[in-house]
Parts: sequence; C-alpha cells; structure tokens
Amino acid sequence: MQSGLLALWAGSATVGAKRSSDELAQAAAESTGTLRIAASDDYGTSAMVPVVAAFSARYPACRVELTLGDETIDLASGGMDVAIRVGWLADSSLQARRIGTFRQFMVCGAEFAGRFTAGEPQDLAGLPFVANMALREPLLWQFSRGDDEHGAAVRMQATIAIDATPAVLAAVRAGAGLSVLPDFLVRDELAAGRLVHILPEWQLPSGGIYTVYPAARFRPPKVTRFVEMEME
Repeated sequence: MQSGLLALWAGSATVGAKRSSDELAQAAAESTGTLRIAASDDYGTSAMVPVVAAFSARYPACRVELTLGDETIDLASGGMDVAIRVGWLADSSLQARRIGTFRQFMVCGAEFAGRFTAGEPQDLAGLPFVANMALREPLLWQFSRGDDEHGAAVRMQATIAIDATPAVLAAVRAGAGLSVLPDFLVRDELAAGRLVHILPEWQLPSGGIYTVYPAARFRPPKVTRFVEMEME
C-alpha cells in the first residue's frame, strides 16, 4: 500500500513538473516578434533597463526596443506596445495598471546646502532653482505637513531651465541650486551624502508609476509577459 502511494506521488510530481516545463516553454514560444516600450529617461534608465534585460534573457525569441524620452509618446501613432508613465495619468482610452508609486523631494547639492537656512517652504522662494521643463508646472510647488489642511504653495524662480530630468539631477549635483526630483532618481545620491533633502518634514505631492497599453480584446503574449515581469 505504502509503495503504491509513493509511486502515485512520484508520478504526480513528474506530471506536475512536466506540465510546468511545458507551460514555460509555451510562454517563451508565444513571446516572439518585437516588443516596443516607451519610458521616461529617468525611470527608464534606473528601473526599466534591468527589467528589459531580464525579459530578453527569459524570452530570447522576442526582440525589445526601449525608447527613452521625457515627452509623452502616442502609443498608436508611435507604434508602441507598452508605455511606462510616471506621474498622474490624464483620461484616455488606454488601459493602465499601476506598478508602483514615487515621492518627490526638494533637494540640492551638499555644498550648496551650507549656503542657506530654511525653516519654512516660503524661505526657498528666492534661492537658485533648476526648473525641470519636462514637467507641466515646473515652478509652482505645493507643500503639506501632517494635519495642516492648507499647506504652503511656493513659486520658485528658475535660474536654469532644463528639459531632461537626468540633466536636472546633474545640474543640482554640480551645485546649480535646488530642484524637485523623484525618490527613485535621488535615493542613492541622498544615501551617499552628495545631495541633501531640504525640509524633509514637509511633503510634496506623490504620484503613481503605470504601465499603459492600447485597449484591446486580445493582448499579445509578449505584452502580457512583460507586464507580469514588471510585477515580480
């Protein structure tokens, strides 16, 4: 009796392993052609490149084209399968899946931080500021703190304006002034002490990170597999 059960379990395990192997092989075979992805420079470089590399290794029959830029690409006219959008989504016919969130920090270089003192957001208004022109509103920032219902709105004065987020980071790191940058881009800089988080007790608006794709009754397997890998 016991030997019969052991044989049954062994047989079930073999069948299960074969089924899993067959499913993986089928998924790999289905993910073919070219997967075209659009993402912003900052998030694409820091977060999406590793995912693309892992996807390419898992599904070698599928070629990947990753287009990076801070402008919003129309998926249909741009021939894209997937776009990664960071921030706040406008209403559209696209389907979206949130894959993460981010915070925004007012930061500056460590040496620059020693040139001023600030206790309130309004104290920042007259300081040199690097404006990120990739944003819809690069100068007006709404701060909040705890249970304060009103917060504080501060309009910065741009001494330098740049239209690419990684270049804004480079300018801030070089001591050009303050700027607002996403946590995923400055996390290592803050940990290393190259940048300083200004007024950390005050919060700026946080946002979402989304995978968006055209609405369709049938989604190509390559898109499904890529979205699944993002969530791993």
